[in-house]
Amino acid sequence: MKKLMLATAAAALISAPALAQDDAIPVGIILGFTGPLESIMPNMANAAELAFSEASESGLLLGGRTIAPVRGDSTCIDAAAAVAAAERLVTSDNVVAIMGADCSGVTTAVVNNVAVPNGVTAISPSATSPALSTIEDQGLFFRTAPSDARQGEVIANLMQERGVSEIAVTYTNNDYGKGLADSFASAFEALGGSVLISAAHEDGRADYSAEVGALSAAGADTLAVFGYADGGGRGIVQAALDTGAFDQFVFGDGMFGESVIAAIGSELDGRVIGAVPGTDNDGAQMFTALTEGTPVDPTGTYAGESYDAAALIVLAMQKAGSADRAGLAEHVMDVANAPGEQIAPGELARGLEILAAGGDIDYVGATGVELIGPGEAAGSYRIYEIQDGAFQTIEFR
Repeated sequence: MKKLMLATAAAALISAPALAQDDAIPVGIILGFTGPLESIMPNMANAAELAFSEASESGLLLGGRTIAPVRGDSTCIDAAAAVAAAERLVTSDNVVAIMGADCSGVTTAVVNNVAVPNGVTAISPSATSPALSTIEDQGLFFRTAPSDARQGEVIANLMQERGVSEIAVTYTNNDYGKGLADSFASAFEALGGSVLISAAHEDGRADYSAEVGALSAAGADTLAVFGYADGGGRGIVQAALDTGAFDQFVFGDGMFGESVIAAIGSELDGRVIGAVPGTDNDGAQMFTALTEGTPVDPTGTYAGESYDAAALIVLAMQKAGSADRAGLAEHVMDVANAPGEQIAPGELARGLEILAAGGDIDYVGATGVELIGPGEAAGSYRIYEIQDGAFQTIEFR
């Protein structure tokens, strides 16, 4: 029966438009389908739509209703474009909630200018700026990815353990890059390390030799790259390799993407260590099984977090007892945390059934969801290296 349910959900994902009905509930998915992370966003959207399809196919969501996902392009870096896309989702498509946005700057803009004024719940799978922990969101914003305050500490500890005492840092010139760079520098210096230079870079340039020259002149052998896999971060790494400026690189989560390896190749082997949110718990293994036969790569950046964000939307909707915007947000923490029966990937039908009967659930999902403080994930990280042209997992912490 479980295999049949998973196969049905997979088929529904591949033919998602067929789910649309007159009473289908529109839910927005706003991600940067163009821009410096465009190679990873389709997989994130597919993961979210897998959760929506699973809930729809169960026949248990609000008495048999379905979800009709509607995509919007945040571009990741253009706040005006992201706000326009979100406004279309909210006013024209009348979405009940938003899975997204993705990058921190555009997420801030969407929350401030669209979600809050319209009372729309937004759950981001990947916006990680520490500034989002204190955003005036009226209780409407959540995220299944941990804050970069935690990522900075994880990478700093990793560098100390590897014997790195001096480092150069480059970061994409936006909220995400600056937040992660500051978090890392604070943690690294508290451990006795020295950040010899911390410099912003812009995305979309054809040549990064000047930036690399300035970074190299500081004298460090290791370069921390807090940029984007399809943007300036990759350009910085390529220029550094071309000139022999650095021996080793450490990547933040925005650099975790197959496009980096595909573009640069074997020169990265043995020279990169990085961190990206991830876990090896039972939920992660169940998510991998769930994605078999679907377009979803379960190892892709923020794939599990995207599935979990979408799952929280449908479960909170069920807890609220309606598909209205009002009241959905107040139930997100209820379904995400204890007490209640634990719900894993592929078990949304069971979660919906329990909630319909008035029971409680604790959604743990693909990433061990536990929302703390201002509705954000406590989080764990996958530590990886690039070896033999592939990302190789070293540990989780």
